[in-house]
Amino acid sequence: MRLGDLEKYNPVTVQCHDNPDGDAIAAGFGLYTYFKSQGKDTRLIYSGRNRIQKTNLELMVEQLEIPIDYVEKEKAAPVEGLLITVDCQYGASNVSRLEAETVAIIDHHQTEITDIALSRINSNLGSCSTLVWQMMTEEGFDIGKNTALGTAFYYGLYSDTNQFAEIYNPLDMDMRDSVPCNKSMITLFRNSNLSLKELEIAGIAMLRYIFNDDYYYAIIKSQPCDPNILGLISDFLLQVAEIRTCVVYNETEDGYKLSVRSCIREVQASELAAFLCEGIGSGGGHLEKAGGFISKRLYEEQYPTLHSEAYLSQKMNDYYDNCDVIYAKECEINTADMPAYRKKPVPIGFVRAADVLPTGTPVTIRTLEGDMDMVVEEDLYIMIGVKGEVYPSRRSKFEKSYRVLDKAYDTHACCLQTEYVPTLKNRLDGTSKILTHHAGVCVHTGETYIHAKPIAKRTKVFTGWDEEKYMTGKPGDYLAVRCDDMHDIYVVEKDIFMITYERMEG
Repeated sequence: MRLGDLEKYNPVTVQCHDNPDGDAIAAGFGLYTYFKSQGKDTRLIYSGRNRIQKTNLELMVEQLEIPIDYVEKEKAAPVEGLLITVDCQYGASNVSRLEAETVAIIDHHQTEITDIALSRINSNLGSCSTLVWQMMTEEGFDIGKNTALGTAFYYGLYSDTNQFAEIYNPLDMDMRDSVPCNKSMITLFRNSNLSLKELEIAGIAMLRYIFNDDYYYAIIKSQPCDPNILGLISDFLLQVAEIRTCVVYNETEDGYKLSVRSCIREVQASELAAFLCEGIGSGGGHLEKAGGFISKRLYEEQYPTLHSEAYLSQKMNDYYDNCDVIYAKECEINTADMPAYRKKPVPIGFVRAADVLPTGTPVTIRTLEGDMDMVVEEDLYIMIGVKGEVYPSRRSKFEKSYRVLDKAYDTHACCLQTEYVPTLKNRLDGTSKILTHHAGVCVHTGETYIHAKPIAKRTKVFTGWDEEKYMTGKPGDYLAVRCDDMHDIYVVEKDIFMITYERMEG
């Protein structure tokens, strides 16, 4: 669903969930602004038991002049035209159900309601503000100098991702980097975020912790509170000498919100958060700070008798118990039971970095797998795989391993399968370039051979080119070792391996 599909309706009512937070208000404000610009009779509302009371939200509404109105459900008339529930799903428990002629849903949580035809739900995003920004961008709407809306979007993402500590989707990062924003207002909202009641919640939570002295992790369940309070507690926990990783969470009406921290290189907080939420939610973030959300509906379907603290304890133990860690520079793998493979001549993309930006330019390569910071060098090549995966190569290795084709890069010919096309961001001026717009096409010469085998359990590999950040392999993915360098060890995702490698005979 696109916003253009909804332009035939008039009037338009945008409804946030009950007790709206910064993200719901910001996303609602974005939709209000869009439909107003289309000449629609538009209003922005919320309902529930209580009016907005948090100081930071009151300031947000006042300073950004957001026209949001409170509606008592009992006194609400049926909604004419179109009703859009934003940052929530019509019929779910966290939003008052108002009678309406036509209903649409725009949300970033796990799908709960499946019988509304007009729906756009992306649970991989950190905020609903990002989704609304994306949908407005699709229609060619230019926020331009609308600093009020840009600041609202920025704060919506900021507040829903624990001050960006738990941001992991590249679209969230793109929105954060592109919208006009009054940073002094963000500082004002941020410094009005904690109430005395929430300070008490944080203090009580830290008195009731679970600590595992085998793996040095802690788990804390907090009372319901703003997601930023979870981050505050987890940041404090990680300052305790004995604690290496921690999970702080609370229960909401529709699920469990998690804040995850790690201070050791063997555990990436983003990967741990994704593991804890796998199959019943979503999670991610940065190496040290991450977050996640578990859908209560999905959790109760799969674990109907298991208490949330027991679930997290079991998952944490499973995470540590069933994982191999390989340090490529220190390890030589016995390849006797690993068949030999060579790369198929599958066309992939490549970008010579110095052809795009001057040498010495600090850049960030943004992909679905995360950001990579590097500096443009004369011999730096950026390879683009079939699933949008990006990895660096040097000219000597590139010329030995690949043959350049005399054709322009084409996403269909190169079988690119990704929901986000990698970008190259100049960290000096903030400008971004889509990598595929500057890519050439090459195929592997087939002269480089590897030994490989499927992974039986989760495996972390600290490669020879990055000793601080590991590659993660799940059961079914492939562990690979270059035949001419036994310390060049890495992981290849199962689907990518099947597309790009073929087994040697004999």
